[in-house]
Amino acid sequence: QVQLVESGGGLVQAGGSLRLSCAASGSIFSGNVMGWYRQAPGKQRELVALITSGSFARYADFVAGRFAISRDNAKNTVYLQMNHLRPEDTAVYYCAVGRPTAWSTERYDYWGQGTQVIVSS
Repeated sequence: QVQLVESGGGLVQAGGSLRLSCAASGSIFSGNVMGWYRQAPGKQRELVALITSGSFARYADFVAGRFAISRDNAKNTVYLQMNHLRPEDTAVYYCAVGRPTAWSTERYDYWGQGTQVIVSS
């Protein structure tokens, strides 16, 4: 059984920072891809960032250098450091874990329950 437990969401003022964490419990296959997605009300879920087991990462264009994804393979944990937050960053943020092919397919084996991020103006 694999579960993803997220934490770190909350309410923050524009320009502030948050650090999201997602810890995977259970047996996770090696060489996995971990990622962060977000979904705002009335919008489709969109990619925020992906990271490989070797810590090679890619980001959505809207991040514009503000966010950084990282991982601790020993803890099966992925992080998302978010700086210079904007009101349009308000969304539910989800973490995901998938096989290496998820890097290109964006199809994942496991999803977290989501954590709310609200950025006030």
